[in-house]
Amino acid sequence: MADNDGALKPKMTLVNGITVIVGSIIGSGIFVSPSGVLEHTGSVNASLLVWVMSGLFSMIGAYCYAELGTMIRKSGADYAYIMDTFGPFVAFVRLWVECMVVRPCSQAIVALTFSQYVMKPFFVDCEPPDVPARLLAAVCICVLTFINCYDVKWATAVQDVFTYGKLTALFIIIGAGCYQLFLGRTEHFSFANTKYEITSLSLSFYSGLFAYNGWNYLNFVIEELQDPVRNLPLAIAISCTLVTVVYVLTNVAFYTTLAPWEILESKAVAVTFANRLFGPFAIFIPIFVALSTFGAVNGILLTSSRLFYAGACNGQMPELLTMIQSNRSTPTPSVLIMAALSMVYLVVSDIDVLINYVGFVTWLSIGVAVLCLPWLRWTHPELDRPIRVHLFWPVVYILATIFVTVVPMIASPYDTGMGILMILTSIPVYYACVAWVHKPVWFRKGLSDTTVFFQKMLVVSGKSQKADL
Repeated sequence: MADNDGALKPKMTLVNGITVIVGSIIGSGIFVSPSGVLEHTGSVNASLLVWVMSGLFSMIGAYCYAELGTMIRKSGADYAYIMDTFGPFVAFVRLWVECMVVRPCSQAIVALTFSQYVMKPFFVDCEPPDVPARLLAAVCICVLTFINCYDVKWATAVQDVFTYGKLTALFIIIGAGCYQLFLGRTEHFSFANTKYEITSLSLSFYSGLFAYNGWNYLNFVIEELQDPVRNLPLAIAISCTLVTVVYVLTNVAFYTTLAPWEILESKAVAVTFANRLFGPFAIFIPIFVALSTFGAVNGILLTSSRLFYAGACNGQMPELLTMIQSNRSTPTPSVLIMAALSMVYLVVSDIDVLINYVGFVTWLSIGVAVLCLPWLRWTHPELDRPIRVHLFWPVVYILATIFVTVVPMIASPYDTGMGILMILTSIPVYYACVAWVHKPVWFRKGLSDTTVFFQKMLVVSGKSQKADL
């Protein structure tokens, strides 16, 4: 039996860190539907500017997270930073929305995209049937759950391989686009029909930033990263730069071949692009999209399980989730609960609607996490900061976050209202399950017996609640 002190082990290298970020950011969006940015900007050139600025915005946030991650070296990323800065209640709100809705919904949606593209070659002229697609998505989640429970190195190896696969597909598209540019196919590049309304501008950034979502995922597994002071900022810088360049060039490639109206009408832009240029070889694009989404599911599962673990270590999740598999040093209970919640959302018809409801909450909470940086500079100047970010950058990021979240709230009040309602559900849960310390004896005994039962069944052990990560 491996030596296990109840802590996660640093098994991830710099390359693993890069592939976790790249693999988590690049899912299905860039392949399937970059039309959201174009719809709200109105012109090709304006949409390309939004893609560039969204990448720069993400880099600023990631730069701020580099200081936070090397200063507060705890799994859980923004949850851990908010906990240390603003206390347990604000942290729990972030934890609740992220763990109960955002992450499992996102994983279910990406798993469904994976299954649909795996089945696409067998249903060329129609959409794949819904029930088999959901069953295949469940199989995808189950396979990756086993891998993540068995060994962190297996999980990072999957992330490495599938990240290389998705980058290969994108480089093929970019190469084809460069050839089209060489032939002079630039007729679609202009600022014609650009929309200048403030709401349209903010919604275009909302769509662009959604495609970059995942740049902060490495911070969730920082305890498992070797030499985080060196590797965290390096991994963030390399991966964010790479993704921004790839995203912009991929969009340029699309516009060399497809007219804006074709982009807006296509449900799978990369497939439409491939059908136009690659002939019989176009069938490989759905396969590459499936590889991309499979890796994205793995990235979400790998990082999200650490969020459950971090919440449990702070006493805001069941104690069982603090425990590590004794032989494998993996957070098996956290991985299993994340997979179970994703399975639940697989049976919900419109889970993507739920993501729309809480999308603004995600960016708002990341903005609050970045606010931790100047706040801790003021309240705790004595903390060790291996990386020290100029305060100009968190201020820029916070102001941009306010713009990106407040204006869509005005433009889409219903979605915002539903998101706020989901946030409010965290309040009774917090006071009933976390703040209420003196629970009845029968309740505490039942919870203890349940924990022991699953501890024996899963062969897990770990720190007690509220342990220092």
